[in-house]
Amino acid sequence: MKKSIKRIVAICLAVVLVGTVFAACSSKDNESGTNKDSYKIGIAQWEDHPALNAATEGFKKAVEDKLGADKVDFEYNTAQGETTNCSTIVNRYAANKVDLIMANATPVVQSAVSATKEIPIVGTSVTEYGVALGIENFSGKTGNNVTGTSDLAPLDQQAAMIKEICPDTKTVGIVYCSGEPNSKYQATEVTKYLADLGIKATEYPFADSNDLQSIATKAVSENDALYVPTDNVAAKNTGIIDAVARPAKTPVFAGEEGIAKGCGIVTLTISYYDIGYAAGEMAAQILAEGKNPADMEIRYAPQFTKKYNAEICKELGISVSDDFVALDAE
Repeated sequence: MKKSIKRIVAICLAVVLVGTVFAACSSKDNESGTNKDSYKIGIAQWEDHPALNAATEGFKKAVEDKLGADKVDFEYNTAQGETTNCSTIVNRYAANKVDLIMANATPVVQSAVSATKEIPIVGTSVTEYGVALGIENFSGKTGNNVTGTSDLAPLDQQAAMIKEICPDTKTVGIVYCSGEPNSKYQATEVTKYLADLGIKATEYPFADSNDLQSIATKAVSENDALYVPTDNVAAKNTGIIDAVARPAKTPVFAGEEGIAKGCGIVTLTISYYDIGYAAGEMAAQILAEGKNPADMEIRYAPQFTKKYNAEICKELGISVSDDFVALDAE
């Protein structure tokens, strides 16, 4: 009888042990992002404008292509350009334990990192991750729960384009929002490249849209041309810059095509849809393959396109070479 009892106990212990091992393996699979029926992705976008919208569209398309539209549940919110809204959105995503956060633009990535150190974060429309996250000697990997794609175009080629289009230019005013660290980074780098070309650059940072007109007016009055880097606030308020620069016949060189459409003459630009799509591919690798964001290199746009604003170029009497594509011809 005692032997029978011992035998039964041994069998029960064996069953429990097997069940425990199975549960541990199952838990490990879930943690690595595999064997899930569906995924919840929280999309946080800084504000509503064409470049960021295109990046979000590309991201969603890539995730659906890689994982299947029926396996992904997206929750989308825009911060309307307000840091407080941004924090509220990403903190809610973190509290709801979404599987992944897509952070569209630098302020969103910064808020997302503050909200969670565990949930994977995939950024896009971020110029320089080292600057955005305060990482010294940035080598291409963040080393934490963040990875993503960059909207940085070759700044040396953008500087060269100023010399190419307006060879007599001696001074350039760089107009950007002081609240965007990536814009400051671009201004600093472009200044170096312009100096190499014999052009003096002066920075004209503005705090917000309320003082943009006065800053733009000052920049126009003191320079032969303006350069506006990829900048969310500037992109939202190109009409203010255009109303100052165009009547003064001052050419504006833009960091991306959204700004060029609103107030610029030319740009060397990326496709925001493409970098959004690349970010979506990275998200799929994290969710379905268990890749660690800390080990994933930041990805950059594979190609760049010269584009020009035909209307403003005509009005200012500026001609471009045949390798430029007209923005209004798309």
